[in-house]
Amino acid sequence: MAEKKLSVHAVILAGGRGTRFWPRSRTRTPKQLINIVGTRTMLQQTVERLRPLIPTKNMWAVTNAAQALALLQQWPGPARRNVLTEPFGRNTAAAIALAAIHIRQVARGEALMAVLPADHYIAKAGRFREIVRVALQVVREPGRMAVLGIPPTRPDTGFGYIERREPPISRGSFRIFPVRRFTEKPQLLKAQEYLSSGMYQWNAGMFFWRVSTFLEALGRFLPTTYEAMEELAKHIARGSYPSQLKRIYRRLENISVDYAILEKAASAESGREGAVFVIPADIGWSDIGSWAAVYELLAGHDGQNILDGPGETLDAEGNFLWSPDKFVAAIGVRDLVVVETADALLICPRERAQDVGKIVKSLESRKLTRLL
Repeated sequence: MAEKKLSVHAVILAGGRGTRFWPRSRTRTPKQLINIVGTRTMLQQTVERLRPLIPTKNMWAVTNAAQALALLQQWPGPARRNVLTEPFGRNTAAAIALAAIHIRQVARGEALMAVLPADHYIAKAGRFREIVRVALQVVREPGRMAVLGIPPTRPDTGFGYIERREPPISRGSFRIFPVRRFTEKPQLLKAQEYLSSGMYQWNAGMFFWRVSTFLEALGRFLPTTYEAMEELAKHIARGSYPSQLKRIYRRLENISVDYAILEKAASAESGREGAVFVIPADIGWSDIGSWAAVYELLAGHDGQNILDGPGETLDAEGNFLWSPDKFVAAIGVRDLVVVETADALLICPRERAQDVGKIVKSLESRKLTRLL
């Protein structure tokens, strides 16, 4: 007997703080809830990218209490009940598990899941949807998991990498490779080796599987979290849910899904066809990890000045100037990031943009909460 058609659900992870985008990104309105690139927020762009593929009512967001209200204001009406709020941050394994038990209940058993970050930029939306369709076909088979791998363009030390194995599985014009292993962020020499080998992709944190496949893997590799989630599942849609969520969530391991499940599943299947697959995805992807990355995304050529707001430059090159309410005059400066808000002003060299998060840590230590 043919299996009934499985519903497809998208889980959008939207609980990050985006500290490297201070002073625009704040605790209650982080990176994913502001318009870093374009006029729409990163969350809105993520939802719009998925609309032609997944019904709005099947979209889920996992966030935290500080950001839930602002997220709801941007979230599509048919899916407002699908906003899940974590009482405490417990990393991506717990967040995805929380979504999985809710989807299982709504789907009355089995469904397909796409797990996606809320704050990534994808230039080729149509190509992205084609690859997502292929990924969902791959994971219809029980026990299979798939991840999108971004073809690396440089020996970047800020990303995790995925090593693939031959031979690939063909799905039309697409090639799907078994995963040999996931690796942590490498040192530069190792990243250069990965790039030159042609066997590695960047791990962009976009995952696909059946609900049952994920929960079985959770029980195998993270049994404490699995048992706690099964206990919580008994309280969904009941008055006891809020109090039980707080009580049970404290018991969950604080660990990423990559390390807790995917790395172990790939290792367990080493030498066989495998249960974890990577699909190379040339989709114009960027995690937009800093203001420097925004500049690189928007600049048409080296040395171009990017102004978001009124302003003028004279003998200035390579600057990113964000000041929507004040006129900025930049004279004789090179490669700066300037971001102005009502209560703060950031000025730093573009090459130091990754250090903005250190300012946020300093503000936290000094308890300057009005700036957080």
